[in-house]
Amino acid sequence: MNKENISFEPTGRITRARAAAYRASGGMLPPKPCTRQTQKECPEANSKRSGSDENCSVSVTGQNKRRAVLKDVTNVLCESSYKSCMNAAKIQTRGRKQSSKSFVKNGSKVCPVVAVEVKKIKDDAERKIAEETAKMEIVTACAEIQQNKNDVVKKVIDESEKIESVEVPKVMFSVKREESLLLANIGNNIKEGRVADRQPGGQNSKKPTEHLIIVNKDETKSCENSEGGTSIINIDSDLKDPLMCSLYAPDIYKNIRVAELIRRPSSSFMESLQRDITKSMRGILIDWLVEVSEEYRLTSDTLYLTVYLIDRFLSQNFIERQRLQLLGITCMLIASKYEEICAPRVEEFCFITDNTYTKTEVVDMESKVLNYLEFQLSTPTVKTFLRRYLRAAHASYTEPSLELEFLASFLTELTLVEYEFLKALPSLIAASAIFLARWTLDQSSHPWNATLEHYTSYKASDLKCTVSALQDLQKNTSGSPLNAIRDKYRQEKFERVANLSSPIISPMLFES
Repeated sequence: MNKENISFEPTGRITRARAAAYRASGGMLPPKPCTRQTQKECPEANSKRSGSDENCSVSVTGQNKRRAVLKDVTNVLCESSYKSCMNAAKIQTRGRKQSSKSFVKNGSKVCPVVAVEVKKIKDDAERKIAEETAKMEIVTACAEIQQNKNDVVKKVIDESEKIESVEVPKVMFSVKREESLLLANIGNNIKEGRVADRQPGGQNSKKPTEHLIIVNKDETKSCENSEGGTSIINIDSDLKDPLMCSLYAPDIYKNIRVAELIRRPSSSFMESLQRDITKSMRGILIDWLVEVSEEYRLTSDTLYLTVYLIDRFLSQNFIERQRLQLLGITCMLIASKYEEICAPRVEEFCFITDNTYTKTEVVDMESKVLNYLEFQLSTPTVKTFLRRYLRAAHASYTEPSLELEFLASFLTELTLVEYEFLKALPSLIAASAIFLARWTLDQSSHPWNATLEHYTSYKASDLKCTVSALQDLQKNTSGSPLNAIRDKYRQEKFERVANLSSPIISPMLFES
C-alpha cells in the first residue's frame, strides 16, 4: 500500500510522542492513547502521575493517545495504605509505647488526621511516664528524709540511755556532763514542764511535777496541781507588753536550749588545730575588741556574737598569728551588720588597726568566714540566756535591781576572755553568773530558788564548778593583765560593780 493512498483524520493535536511513533511505524499515525478501562490495567509506576507516555503500552490501534489529567492525590489512599493506617491506630491505642514508624509500610501514605492522633497519643504517654517518674522520685526523697530523721532520733535515745547508765564524773566543765544535762533537763524537764531534778551523781530525785504551783506576780495561782507544793512565780504573766513575747517565750527558750549544743564551737581547737597562736593571744585579741566595741558604742550582743564567730572559725580553720587581728575585726564587722542598726564601715575597722590591713583584705576575710558558716549567724549566746534568767531572778524582788543586772553582765563578759570557759554551755554560764551575783549582793538569803530552778532547768548542785571558776575570775586570783572589761564596769554608769567582791561560798549552798 502506497503512502499517498493512506488517508486519516487526526482526532487530536500531533505531539512529539505521536510524531516519534509515526516515524517509527514508517509513516503510520500512532493509535489513540489507552482508554480509561485500559488505563486501569496499566501498572502505576509513579503514584503522582498516572498514564505516562512511557509506562502505558499501546493496546488499541488507531486510537489517539491522550495525556492523563493531573488530579489532587493528597487525600487519595490506596486500599492497602488505608488498612495499614487503621491497624497502626489500633495498635498505638493498645500499646502507646511503640513508634509510629512501625505501623506504616515504606512508601505508603498516612492520613493527616490519623498521624496527628498518633502523635497526640504518643505525647500523652510520654507525659504520663514523666509524671510517674517525678512522683516516684519525690516519694523516694521523702522516704530518705524520714529514715534520716528516725536515725537521728534513735541515736539521741541511745546516747541518753548510755549516759543514764554511766555515772558522770565531777570534772569541771566536763563535756559528758553537759550532754547529760542537756538530755536529762531539756528532754525531760523542759518539754514536760518539770523542775530540773537531776542529781550530781546521775540519780533522779523524787520531786514530781504534781508538786508545782505556778503563781502570778499578783499572787494569783495560774496553775496548781496539788496542795502544799513548791510555789513558782510566773514570769510570763505580763501580757500587756508585746515586746516581751510572753505567749511564745517558753517555746522559744525550749528550742534555744537545743540550739546551743548544735552550733557551739570546739573547746579544744588550740590543742588540736592551731599551732601558730596561743590561748593568751586569743585573750589579748578579745580584750582589745572590748575596747573597740566601747569606742564605737556597740551593744553587748555584738561583742558576744563577735567572740562566737572567732571561736567557730578557729575551730576548723588554721590561721597565722599575723592574720589573727584581721579575723577579729572581720568578725566584729559581721556581728555589727547583724546586730547593730548603724554598723561601722569597713574603713573604720581598717583605721582602728592603724591601717595594718586594707579594705580588700577585710572583705576577702569576710567572705571566707561567711562561707564557712554558710551564712548561719543566728546562735544563742550567754547574753541570750542572761536576759531570761535575770527576769526570773527579779521575780522575787519588789523592784528590779540594776546592780544585779550589771554584776551578772560583768561576770559573763569576764568569761569571754578565758579559753577554758568554752567547755561550758552558755546557759550554764548565765545561770552561774546569776547565782554568784545574788550571793555577792545579798548573803542573807539563798541565792537560788524554785523559780530560778524552774526557768533555768539547773539545780544549785549543777552550778558548783562553774560558780567557783567565776568567783576566781571575779577576784582575779590569776593576776591577769587584761583589764578592759574591768575598766568598763568600773564606770559609774555600771554602778562600779567591778569593785565588788563576793565572800566565800559555803558548800551547803549547793546541796539540794
